[in-house]
Amino acid sequence: MAPISIKRILISESVDPCCKKILQENGIQVTEKQNMSKDDLIAEIKDYDGLVVRSATKVTADVINATGNLQIIGRAGTGVDNVDVDAATKKGIIVMNTPSGNTISAAELTCTLLMSLSRHVPQAAMSMKAGNWDRKKFMGAEMYGKILGIVGLGRIGKEVATRMQSFGMKTIGYDPITPPEVTATWGVDQMSLEQLWPQCDYITVHTPLMPSTAGLLNDTSFAKCKKGVKVVNCARGGIIDEDALLRALESGQCGGAGLDVFVEEPPKNRALVNHPNVISCPHLGASTKEAQARCGQDIALQIVDMVMGKGLVGAVNAQVLASTFSPGSHQWIKLGEAVGVVLKSCTTSKQPFSQVQITTQGDCLKGSSGYMTSAVMVGLLTDVSKSCPNLVNSLTLAKESGIKVTRNHSEGLTQGDSCEVEISVNGSSYRATGSVQGGAPVLLELNHSVFRQPVSLTGNLLFFKAAASPQLLPSVTGLLATAGVEMESFSAPAARSGDQWFCVGLSSLLGDLGALKPLVKEAAQLSV
Repeated sequence: MAPISIKRILISESVDPCCKKILQENGIQVTEKQNMSKDDLIAEIKDYDGLVVRSATKVTADVINATGNLQIIGRAGTGVDNVDVDAATKKGIIVMNTPSGNTISAAELTCTLLMSLSRHVPQAAMSMKAGNWDRKKFMGAEMYGKILGIVGLGRIGKEVATRMQSFGMKTIGYDPITPPEVTATWGVDQMSLEQLWPQCDYITVHTPLMPSTAGLLNDTSFAKCKKGVKVVNCARGGIIDEDALLRALESGQCGGAGLDVFVEEPPKNRALVNHPNVISCPHLGASTKEAQARCGQDIALQIVDMVMGKGLVGAVNAQVLASTFSPGSHQWIKLGEAVGVVLKSCTTSKQPFSQVQITTQGDCLKGSSGYMTSAVMVGLLTDVSKSCPNLVNSLTLAKESGIKVTRNHSEGLTQGDSCEVEISVNGSSYRATGSVQGGAPVLLELNHSVFRQPVSLTGNLLFFKAAASPQLLPSVTGLLATAGVEMESFSAPAARSGDQWFCVGLSSLLGDLGALKPLVKEAAQLSV
């Protein structure tokens, strides 16, 4: 795809200095301003193309809607729950994280809490500081031979599993995405949650916080666990129901908890923090020098690679862009947008359209229907939607407008590598087919009129529908000359009977299409 222009970036939190250094070395201006209020951030953000945050900055819909040219929000870390991703997507802003930057640090802290729970290390240390020598009070248990349940088997879950296996623990787990045959290679036996709960001596959670994971460990699930089960949460506050956890601790159903995260941070309700069987930390999962350096470096390099057109890593709301960095994709994206603009222009009096079908064809576009669909919708929605459509938000805007968008890919090669778009307007359908030839986008067909010479989709174009006749071209040429407009190209349909679509390349757009009415049935002009 065309490189995204990022000239100025605001870093609103303490990020490792290497982040600023890498960005500046690649020609990006960087401003660091920490501890800004929401109002300060809203006032400041208007001047930047990019924003880099950690977890403290709340990038709300109000902040996002106040942006002017913001194109990327970079989260130097894994979770993006401090960013309103839906609002960013609607605005066409890429939200990017560093998926592996704090993996090792978070996994090591999880293992630390598991071991501390088994041997009461923090409690024993505090007892010693108080002048006590109470060996019997802190009787622990070996981890060897115990069963560890890992809920969420992504990068961090995998690292926890391999480390705790070295202590002789049996690792079982649950993940709705990672295939069981994959986790089996790490020594993790996957099963349903209903099967997992009753087997575990220890449980650790490593999922994002979303509606399906909120309160995953609750009164019902605790009741299904072994009495005295110990739990750890270094992921996100709220995955374990805090009220249910407190009840389980007080009843003895839960034997201990290691918590690095809370629903409210810092927690105002201190009941869990103060419980004798709870080991708590102030969200330290990524708080190592190595993780901070890695996250700062990763987010900077990911932004630079995107700007340089090398690739896209860590985009949580713009996966469709990942395949746009392949050679030649830029011209296909231009084609999709241009075909959308052509169809929108030729049906402007019959708006709005209700359905769009995009069909890609040929080996060149295999696996490209995603970005081609988004590109077509950019063309169709430009100057129609209140928001500025781009590849990030065009499908979201289409859905909000009630437009049904479908796509498919055909292996057939009746027209070689091509993209066909068909839109439905008030029960009627309109179709255009285009391709990339000689490294440039061209239109092959418009509403069943196949052009003898493909139309180059660049510059000022006049499309009109008329019956072919010897007088048509001279009449149109004369009208253009009267208007002071030069004809730069002419594309006629292959068919000679009935009403057909023609295309004329112009030196400038006509001031009034009404002058064409005596000569043609329909007319539309556009600049590509």
